[in-house]
Amino acid sequence: MAASMTMIGSLPQIAMAYDENSSSAVNVDAKGVGLKGFDPVAYFTASAPTMGKSSITAAHDGVTYHFASTENRDKFKTDPAKYAPQYGGFCAMGVALEKKLDGDPQAWRVVDGKLYLNVNKDVQKKWLEDVPGNLKKAEMNWGSIKTKTPKSL
Repeated sequence: MAASMTMIGSLPQIAMAYDENSSSAVNVDAKGVGLKGFDPVAYFTASAPTMGKSSITAAHDGVTYHFASTENRDKFKTDPAKYAPQYGGFCAMGVALEKKLDGDPQAWRVVDGKLYLNVNKDVQKKWLEDVPGNLKKAEMNWGSIKTKTPKSL
């Protein structure tokens, strides 16, 4: 755990959530787009990060998502909770360590039918060393940090 904290503590400032002063439970850009424009359904159907199109969108929990196809958008609309990233798109390892770090759509994993992001692939390697343990910690932490600002954690 200490090594993980050191790794996260040494990340450059740009690795933090988009707006360090936002108390939102979802990680979005300045236009309210989640997953940096990647298609959330594609992680499940194509098993790969796929850039969505700004012309094909759907909203869920205050986040606008982009989709690679209308078929993916329609799947999302049928069951958005199934496809939306966990912890509002913040880094799952960060949440396990009581931090709200930006989620990188390229550092992802579907576990038990849920999409998780990490701040980068190095942090993801640490997260993957104990996914069940890290998810248990994250689940315990999320309720108390989700409405706090990243800067305050």
